[in-house]
Order: sequence, then structure tokens, then C-alpha cells
Amino acid sequence: MLKKILIANRGEIAVRIIRACRELNIATVAIYSEIDKDALHAQMADEAVCVGGPLSKDSYLNMTNILSACVLTGCEGIHPGFGFLSENPKFAKMCEECNIKFIGPDYQTIELMGDKARAREIMKKATVPVVPGYEGNINSYDHALEIAREIGYPLMIKAAAGGGGKGIRVVKSQGEFKQNYEAAKLESQACFGEDRLYIEIYIESPRHIEFQILGDDYGNIIHLGERECSLQRNNQKVLEEAPSSFLDEKLREEMGVVAIKAAKAVNYKNAGTIEFLVDNQGKFYFMEMNTRIQVEHPVTEMVTNIDIVKEQLKIASNLKLEFKQEDIQIKGHAIECRINAEDPKNNFRPCPGVIKELYVPSGPGVRVDSAIYCGYEIPPYYDSMIGKLITYGDDRENAIIKMKRALDEFAIGGVITNIDFQYEILEHNDFINGNYNTSFIEEKLVNKNA
Repeated sequence: MLKKILIANRGEIAVRIIRACRELNIATVAIYSEIDKDALHAQMADEAVCVGGPLSKDSYLNMTNILSACVLTGCEGIHPGFGFLSENPKFAKMCEECNIKFIGPDYQTIELMGDKARAREIMKKATVPVVPGYEGNINSYDHALEIAREIGYPLMIKAAAGGGGKGIRVVKSQGEFKQNYEAAKLESQACFGEDRLYIEIYIESPRHIEFQILGDDYGNIIHLGERECSLQRNNQKVLEEAPSSFLDEKLREEMGVVAIKAAKAVNYKNAGTIEFLVDNQGKFYFMEMNTRIQVEHPVTEMVTNIDIVKEQLKIASNLKLEFKQEDIQIKGHAIECRINAEDPKNNFRPCPGVIKELYVPSGPGVRVDSAIYCGYEIPPYYDSMIGKLITYGDDRENAIIKMKRALDEFAIGGVITNIDFQYEILEHNDFINGNYNTSFIEEKLVNKNA
């Protein structure tokens, strides 16, 4: 087992990793930016090292400083969490070259799956269904326009190196194409350092369903069931569930088999997810693979009773998976609400500031993953998510009841949050009946309240 690791992240995921390490008797080193010197993860870790200024590029994306901190503190491995450097193949390769264990898949897999166009090609060869689209390189705007005419509208323009909902544009007609093409290129360059794009057909109002994968160094790959991730705004997830109320057992089993096939196609190791789009007829398509722990991993932990972060650490320590696919049982239902410091009534504007009052819900079936505390100042430099509220019940109805109770109890003073907005989702009849897709929030809540 690894003895000491550095956590190359901040916020609730860094706290989450520290907790798992403590239970496995692994020492931890936190990194922090100058603005994060009082952050909870920096206080909780066994050691903490400042790696740069407030801007991400100077600290949490500063590969040289992070690796130097790892070497100077005698760490054997680095856990990247999600975001920041978690899907950066260059960083994973640098770790390998420095004889530091990157707690995730190898850099070759990250590189392959990070290039969405190449990932499509690999999945097609593995007979994994993909969304129909153009398979080659797009050489120019005129070339892209020609492809669009052949595919037909509506269509999606996507960043080849994309992820996290960035670099994606839906184009409904030729008149909208140029503006969206240029916007996607600019966003791709800004987010990923390159502007290659690909084009595929647009599946209207699909479900976004992902399967949690675990793979070890011995060729064993299993899935831990699915998560329903269709409640999104601007391609960013807002609320997730496990299992999905849309899938029947036949479709669930079929998608699980395909998810493992996809993971085996790249000899996947550690934790990851296979992301699918599912149309209203139950036809599903591979969308992408996320080569990291997901924000929404707690709902899977609740229904499987498997600690995914601990499994990541065990796999990175060269241990075999302790269970086979037939050992995995999904029991009950779990829901996660992302708690953000943002103003839903003002176009979800981020709302940094000092937390002046705080009451965190608890009780049976309630879990809170967060790094906030009374007096903590939410900085303006990072993502607006300040916590995750997770509830578990014997069935979906019970999980919803618990979530509404917990949201009622959750009190955060001093900053505006989306707690009331999350409650509004839970109160909507279409959500209660499981009748929603990726368009739900925009069509039923945001536009309605505009």
C-alpha cells in the first residue's frame, strides 16, 4: 500500500481524498494557493505546501511546483482528484518520469480518451455504438460547412480534446453554423490549448447516463452500475441519481456489458466512467470516457457500499480488485445535489464571499461532502461548487423525501446559493415522475423563470 501521497487539488474532493487516506493509514500532503492558505483541505492534511498564487495557472495547474512539492515531501504518489490536472496526459507522464505514481490511468490512456475524435475511432473498432458523425480531421471552415451539409441539421460541434461540457455547440440551421463553429474553436483553444473540432449528429433531448468503471493492473475490469446525469445546465451537471429510473434491467445489463467492452478496448486501469447518450427509444451511444474520479461518485458509493476513492488508492498500490462483477449489488436509491455559491435568479452568477452562518444537515441517509466552514471565505478564482448533498433511501421516493428534508435544513449565510433552485427541481412533477432529459432544466425551469 502507498504510504504517503500528495493531493493535487482543493475543496471538497481534496477533503474526500484525505479522509479515505486516513482510513487506509496513508499520510497526506495538501497543496494550496496563496488565497487558499486557510482552506479546510490545507488544515486537514498531515502537511501542506503553497505552490503559487491565486490563479489556477500559478498554483493548481503549476506542474513543476506540484511535482517539486511531491519530491520534497517524500510522496510516492499524486491523486489529482477531478478538474485541474486530472486528465492531463503531460502531467501523468511527468509523474511517471519522476517515479511518482499517478493515481489514475496511465498517460497513454488519458491521451487516447482525451482526444474525443480518436476515442470515437477506438470505440467503433471495438463495436461500441457511437453517435454518427464525421470521422476524419476537419481542415477548415469550408470543410466543416461541407461536412455539416452532409450530416444535416441539427448537429453538434465538439472540441476534439474536450471534456466537462466545454467546447460544445448545438447548431440547428446553416445560418447558425459559422458563429457556433468559431465560438467552439475559441473555447476549445482557451480550455484545452488546441482548437481541433469534430461534428456529429445531434440527438434531441437524450438521457445522459454514465457507468462507473474500476480496473486493476491485472486485467480485471468491472462496473458499479449507472448514474443518471441528465439534469444539466449548459452541459454542466446539476443533480445526479443512481440508479437511473429510465433503464429497465435488460437495457441496464446491455449497457453495462458495452461499458466494460469500452474499458477493455483501452486496457483501462483505476476509476473512470463510460458516458452514454440514450434516446427515448432506449438506443444508446458512446459519448466519451472520463479518465478520473467523478464529482458524482458518492451516489454510486451509497448504492453499492463501495468506497471508490479507496479503490483508486488500492489499485494504485498494485492490489487486485477484491470483487468480481457478480459480487456487485445495487441496493436502494441515492441522489446528489451540487451546492453552488451562485445566484440562479441572476443567470447563475458566481457569488464568492464570506460564510457568516452555517448549518449542515445530517441524520439517517444524509451525507455532505464539503470543505466550507463558518468564517470561510469562498474565493472568486475557482469553480462555484462549495459542496455536495447526498441522500440515500430504500427507493427513489424515499431518497427524494430525504433530500427535500436535508435541503430544508441546509443553511448557508453570507453568500447566495442554489439550494432553493435544487428544491425547485425536486418539487417538479416531471422530476418526481422521472420524466426528464438533458433539456429539462433549460426548458422547464430556467426559461420558465426568465
